[in-house]
Amino acid sequence: MKKAKVYFIGAGPGDPELLTIKAKKIIEKSDIIIYAGSLVNKKVLNFVKSGAKIYNSARMNLEQITKIIKDAYVANKTVARLHTGDPSIYGAIQEQMDFCQKYGIGYEVIPGVSSFCAAAASLKQELTLPDVSQTVILTRISGRTKVPKKEDLERLAKIRATLIIFLSIDRIEEIVNKLLSGYSKNTPAAIIYRTSWPDEKIISGTLSDIASKVKKAGIKKQALIFVGEVLSKEGFKKSVLYDKTFSHSFRKATNHLRTPGVRKVKIRRIR
Repeated sequence: MKKAKVYFIGAGPGDPELLTIKAKKIIEKSDIIIYAGSLVNKKVLNFVKSGAKIYNSARMNLEQITKIIKDAYVANKTVARLHTGDPSIYGAIQEQMDFCQKYGIGYEVIPGVSSFCAAAASLKQELTLPDVSQTVILTRISGRTKVPKKEDLERLAKIRATLIIFLSIDRIEEIVNKLLSGYSKNTPAAIIYRTSWPDEKIISGTLSDIASKVKKAGIKKQALIFVGEVLSKEGFKKSVLYDKTFSHSFRKATNHLRTPGVRKVKIRRIR
């Protein structure tokens, strides 16, 4: 019986401690490792077992990658395919999964911590504040990979939700101009460079000055752009989830000072 299987693994944003326990276990047992060398922290490779073959996909094309996968399947070997962040977001894994499907190769996707989640943690920022924004949009600007016209930044800006832009920092001026079709120039913005890496850098401002700050800092790649009123951390209502007047299936509402969930004990006097 074949044990051969391909695991498409989200290796997280950079910090190897953000690798999931499940991902670590699979890396430790895999016979072949194919990792996105341009973005995945090489410290993750410390978990690779002795004798496993390691390939850097930054120097490879799709046909070369799928050949390794197919050869591994024939040889009954387990493959760990490491992608940065979470593989479901700009991971380019669909064509690899389709290849596995075509040749009957078993595969599984192991989710990872996306860079936008790590960046929000670095900003100490909740992305969905009541009465401010309950929608988060993840997008990018058109490059060699085109963005559908219906998803142009000018259209998305009109929603005025919390917006996170990937793979686009080198065109920050163009991005700001598009965003001003919906957001005001005073809308808060933040740039997070190499989130969770030792050289992480955060630049904060508004749409009126964020482009000049980015250019001054010399940031041209590996950065996320955050835009939205949530970044001001103002004007929001407290969540009803923990409001004492709010009931749900685990807790009844209370209007007095006794702490919910704490039993009131009667004390009898002994005479």
